[in-house]
Amino acid sequence: MSEKTLSQKKLLGVAGLGWMFDAMDVGMLSFIIAALKAEWELTPEQMGWIGSVNSIGMAVGALVFGIYADRIGRKNIFIITLLLFSLASGLSAFTTTLTAFLILRFFVGMGLGGELPVASTLVSESVPAKDRGRVVVLLESFWAFGWLLAAVISYFVIPSYGWQMAVIIGALPAFYALYLRLKLPDSPAFSPKKASKRTIGQNIRDVWSKKYARSTLVLWTVWFTVVFSYYGMFLWLPSVMVMKGFNLIQSFEYVLIMTLAQLPGYFTAAWLIERAGRKFVLVTYLLGTAASALVFGNAESTAMLIGSGMFLSFFNLGAWGALYAYTPEQYPAVIRGTGAGMAASVGRIGGVLGPLLVGSLIASGQSIGFIFGLFCVSIVIGVVVLALLGRETKQIELE
Repeated sequence: MSEKTLSQKKLLGVAGLGWMFDAMDVGMLSFIIAALKAEWELTPEQMGWIGSVNSIGMAVGALVFGIYADRIGRKNIFIITLLLFSLASGLSAFTTTLTAFLILRFFVGMGLGGELPVASTLVSESVPAKDRGRVVVLLESFWAFGWLLAAVISYFVIPSYGWQMAVIIGALPAFYALYLRLKLPDSPAFSPKKASKRTIGQNIRDVWSKKYARSTLVLWTVWFTVVFSYYGMFLWLPSVMVMKGFNLIQSFEYVLIMTLAQLPGYFTAAWLIERAGRKFVLVTYLLGTAASALVFGNAESTAMLIGSGMFLSFFNLGAWGALYAYTPEQYPAVIRGTGAGMAASVGRIGGVLGPLLVGSLIASGQSIGFIFGLFCVSIVIGVVVLALLGRETKQIELE
């Protein structure tokens, strides 16, 4: 893999592997929360905090590492974030208290939050305009493979060997991705010379300059509503299934089935994004997510629960893919890392509030139907802002 001749497939493979292991960790977290509840006798609020601390770390990581991607290059940040994520994830297996576990989850989140916007920026800058949207959505599809691995490991490993073994298994492959990444060339759009002439403050101000303020407003709104609903719903899926009367093993099985629906969600979005455009895919898939959330929250039968859960996975993850393709396209190269990182960081604040809100609403006796209805409304708000103010970036050459 030479610095000069890195094929699209190799770039996608190397970036995607890290993405997959990140997803595996986040996916296992929802199962680990359910296992920790039994082992450490956690309250719903404490369970909510595990997901939220992860998202606080992601918010900090997306902001800090996004800004520094414009200063020291995409590749360097790519390596630093994966190393931080792998080490903190592996160490969390040896914790015996909730406090220690939460501290390490913060650092896991930092690595994860920093990596995702930087990875999509690097890939989108390295691919021709005609393929860019499709390739970035395909990069995002590795997230589904990570979730599937998480569900398989959680189903077979956690009940027999404990959650600690699942975390260790999740951390080890990331070191292989790290080895591959060392051979990766930096983005052709990143110029150390140009970067050195600009200050961090200047980059942050430019994201909100007259030229980019509208794009920034749209991105921040959509990111917040998507991440708020995603983490609120998906981190609680196994636990919600238990509350609806299924045992832990059954809930793992059903979540695995729902997770399979993520793959066609990504692949249809990847196919549509260069044909119908970013806005069409985002609006359509987000409305599909909102409708599925409403049905899932109020589902009474097992068939309805699994069916709506599959549609929820299909539409939500297709929307994620489109959002990662759309975000870096809103800014020129000199502020692209900063702009994408700040949008993701604002989104992660939603990821903090979502799981906490679910925990507190369940504790206060609110129904699952009411809670999922709130997520439906939040997604519709994001759709309206995007439809009215968002600009289409299909096939445009990046600055």
